[in-house]
Amino acid sequence: MTRDNKIRILIVYDSNGGNTYRMAQQIGRGVESQAGCTAVLRAAPKVGDRSAERLPPVPDSGAPHVELADLPGCDGLIIGSPTHFGNMSASLKHFLDQTTEHWFAGTLSGKPAAAFTSTGSMHGGQEATLLSMMVPLLHHGMLICGLPYSNPELMQTTRGGTPYGASHVSGEDGKAALNEAETRLCRALGSRVATLAGQLAVERRREAS
Repeated sequence: MTRDNKIRILIVYDSNGGNTYRMAQQIGRGVESQAGCTAVLRAAPKVGDRSAERLPPVPDSGAPHVELADLPGCDGLIIGSPTHFGNMSASLKHFLDQTTEHWFAGTLSGKPAAAFTSTGSMHGGQEATLLSMMVPLLHHGMLICGLPYSNPELMQTTRGGTPYGASHVSGEDGKAALNEAETRLCRALGSRVATLAGQLAVERRREAS
């Protein structure tokens, strides 16, 4: 918990055409729908030859780049990436691969976490990507939050939305906006992680007193 007693949820995303950034914004709104919670959006720096032409290596829009120093102060972590062949992007993976010191220190252990993704097609590997992003979070000892079917949009959506995390189908040209169901599920995911983080913070304070 931060010094001002705010629950701080770190949202780290990689984005090529801006879709996962827009998802991160909606997830952040879900976080901040919970009293005393604040969302901190950060972008994964681009790596390798694939650095997107549509987004420069240093963003001139969107969130600042994430740093390893952002991790100790967070009470929860939500990560997002476009689907790359059924897996997370190299840029997000590169960031996670640098977190070994925090694994040794147990920085993230016992904190809630979740994942989100965007694909161009309905069957572009969303669930595989979400599951792949959960693996390093589990290694860090984090508590994985999915989306329960008490969210009716999971049964109603005709595009994105899975029990493994929020998702979006952007279409072949990558330009489809988030629809209502996708937006609601993004917000529900942020709200769920923030709620759990708040409950855990209360328990930690109780144990410390």
